[in-house]
Amino acid sequence: MKPKIKTIIAVLVVFGLIGATVAWYQKSGAEDGNNFRTAQVTLGDLRLNISATGTVEPEEVIDVGAQVAGRILSFGKDVNGKTVDYGSVVDEGTVLARIDDSIYSADEASAEAQVQSAKAGIQRAQADLNQMKAKLHQAERDWQRAQKIGPSEALSQASYDAYKSNYETAKANVAVGEAAILQAKANLAQAQAELQRAQRNLSYCTIKSPVKGVIIDRRVNIGQTVVASLNAPSLFLIAKDLTRMQVWVAVNEADIGKIYPGQPVRFTVDAFPGETFTGSVGKVRLNASMTQNVVTYTVEIITSNSNGRLLPYLTANVQFELKHLSNVLLVPNLALRWNPKTDQIEPSLRKAFEKSDAKTDRETDRAFAGMRRSVVWAVQGQYVKPIPVTAGLSDGTMTEIQGQGLSAGLSVVTGIRDKETASSDTRNPFTPQFLRRSRTQESGASSGRNGAK
Repeated sequence: MKPKIKTIIAVLVVFGLIGATVAWYQKSGAEDGNNFRTAQVTLGDLRLNISATGTVEPEEVIDVGAQVAGRILSFGKDVNGKTVDYGSVVDEGTVLARIDDSIYSADEASAEAQVQSAKAGIQRAQADLNQMKAKLHQAERDWQRAQKIGPSEALSQASYDAYKSNYETAKANVAVGEAAILQAKANLAQAQAELQRAQRNLSYCTIKSPVKGVIIDRRVNIGQTVVASLNAPSLFLIAKDLTRMQVWVAVNEADIGKIYPGQPVRFTVDAFPGETFTGSVGKVRLNASMTQNVVTYTVEIITSNSNGRLLPYLTANVQFELKHLSNVLLVPNLALRWNPKTDQIEPSLRKAFEKSDAKTDRETDRAFAGMRRSVVWAVQGQYVKPIPVTAGLSDGTMTEIQGQGLSAGLSVVTGIRDKETASSDTRNPFTPQFLRRSRTQESGASSGRNGAK
């Protein structure tokens, strides 16, 4: 029996200690705790911003197309000796692709033949002209002799007229020969122009990079046929310089008047959470667009990308900085909007507030309302006391305040804690804790069960 009695006594002592601990914990929580939600006055920077969404764009993009039609035979090599593809770095003049040039080679050969034929035509015309000049010289001498003799018994009238006619004909033939040479030279010039055209079309079968840059997009494959008609088919998209990027932002017409060139800008991208990039406004484009009766203007933001982290076409969350205040006292906006009940105010100050609430004069009410909007409430034990402040600029979450008795680290009331939060602060530390499922998880589980059925 004695061992059992000792065991019972030991168990009773343990439970007594546990009860005393729980009672002390609840008592200390009731004495020291309160139901006020508080936040501290902080010393920091306040930025007034305009928020917008944009897209990261390369500063200059070249769309490389084809001026001839044909089948893609092969791709060229980039600066690293690899086949041109997405992300390849190329220099100016680098061969990007080759198009089947069989038709254009035949055109060049035909044009070359036309040039040789035109050159031969010039030589023939020159020979004919020399022959005509020789005949003219002979006809001229015959005509001169006929003129000396004149129509007589030694020279009949018919022969005299024949010499004259031969001379005039030979003279006209020389003019025809000179015109034939001019025509032959014109034919040569035309043939040479056709040859240059054929050679240029042949050169277009080799697609070369017009600039030094990075290939963003390759839009053709080997074996694909490209057809150049009114619009040149696009083969490659090349970014000239990715160390400098732009962000194209659509800004609402209500805010566009606050945007100006050189304005500092901060933005983030989802690809690098927690990292902030900086830039400045380059220009505001005047070609506004309207979507569902909302007018927006495109604003170009210039930013440096020397580290290459920004990729083209990322979505950017942009903040246009309107004003920047440094080292000012800041308080949450909730602290300026919260008003206590009478029994929550420090007893020595209750009568003053009760009298203010009892007044019916409109001017007094307006003055009191104004004071309420510029008052924060500091915790003093189980009660609160007012601290008059002058509210300044606000970014929608924090507000700049000034006033006597304010300092960084001061706790001000922002609201009342709910019962669940208050009870969780004073619950028994020895009570087993169970994992609670959120409503989202419960709804997901129930939908899963329903789907299973």
